[in-house]
Amino acid sequence: MDISLSALTSDFQAELDWARPPCLSLYQPTHRHHPDNQQDPIRFRNLLRSLSDSLARRHAAAEIAALMAPLEALADDTGFWNHTLDGLAAFAAPDRLRVFLAQRPLPELAIAADSFHIKPLRRLLQSRDRFQLLAVDRQSIRLFEGHRDALDEIEPAVGVPRTLAEALGEEVDVPPQTIRSQGATAVGAPMVPGHGHGGRSDDLDVDTERFFRIVDRAVFERHSRPSGLPLLLAALPEHQGAFRRLSRNSLLVAEGITLNPSALSHDELRERAWQVFEPTYRQRLETLAGEYHQARARGLASDSPAAVVEAASTGRVAKLMIEADRQLQGRIDAATGRIEPGEIEDPAVDDLLDDLGELALQTGGEVWVVPAASMPTGTGVAATYRYAAPAGGRS
Repeated sequence: MDISLSALTSDFQAELDWARPPCLSLYQPTHRHHPDNQQDPIRFRNLLRSLSDSLARRHAAAEIAALMAPLEALADDTGFWNHTLDGLAAFAAPDRLRVFLAQRPLPELAIAADSFHIKPLRRLLQSRDRFQLLAVDRQSIRLFEGHRDALDEIEPAVGVPRTLAEALGEEVDVPPQTIRSQGATAVGAPMVPGHGHGGRSDDLDVDTERFFRIVDRAVFERHSRPSGLPLLLAALPEHQGAFRRLSRNSLLVAEGITLNPSALSHDELRERAWQVFEPTYRQRLETLAGEYHQARARGLASDSPAAVVEAASTGRVAKLMIEADRQLQGRIDAATGRIEPGEIEDPAVDDLLDDLGELALQTGGEVWVVPAASMPTGTGVAATYRYAAPAGGRS
């Protein structure tokens, strides 16, 4: 039995390609700290009972027992439940179990179907309030990832230097005591050139610029480009200016946190990051809704689930908005590209919106999971098309 545990990343869907039915999808909110986390394994076991009841409709008891065994073992793993985050997603299929930890609560949900139910995870990854944050000074960096409610430090990928010495190695031309003598001593305090070192302040500026260039390139290649997430910069004003002048990262947000990040508590850093990023987030949602209304006026958009399914199956969907926390019963017939009705408790039936999002992605569309208050329609879907429907087709 292959059991894997990981934090949620943008390639999570590729990690689930091994599945063969029956596919079990389980979601629940979790808690980071005692005593709140004591109820988490109890809620998990309740969800397991729901999965067993659903499987009993179509599968023999021995098959159900084998499929549920790794999930039952996870329920009894005290060490696991003492080290969770804010949400948990578990995906089980014959001989495999994949568990993801998320930075925000997930809905309590258990579904047995022919494919995995991934919309709650897609919502997290495609919710546009997510960002990464780079905290930098002359000597080192720290990387974070989060959203309005949580910000967690992440391990820099291989190839991303954490310190100036790691980036430049033996090429560093500044003695350690010079770096220490020139460090900022207070939030917002300017860097004061050292005395008695001749041209060493110039050498330090050269090394800092080289360090920033290497960090900028590595963070873009290893974090920004793979994730597609906006990048916030937290640094003293003089470091903000120097870093931005040389940066080639197209995802670097124009506004930054112009304070010494080391002087901020974790909660203060999260709060300031969201203050900086919120206007960008709001503008993105407004732009998306505006694009939908403009396309609708030209006959290049629809809010009909049936019409959008047909368009997605032929590759016409350019952008698809799916309402978060909403489910539509039914499934998509791959052969006909049409909706088949059904009850979500049936193991052969998944959430129609989940299947529609997956279909749009497979045919080259861009999928956004959007809060209900920001949806431009009331049907749970809103799609813009690349081109109009052929004569006789549905819009």
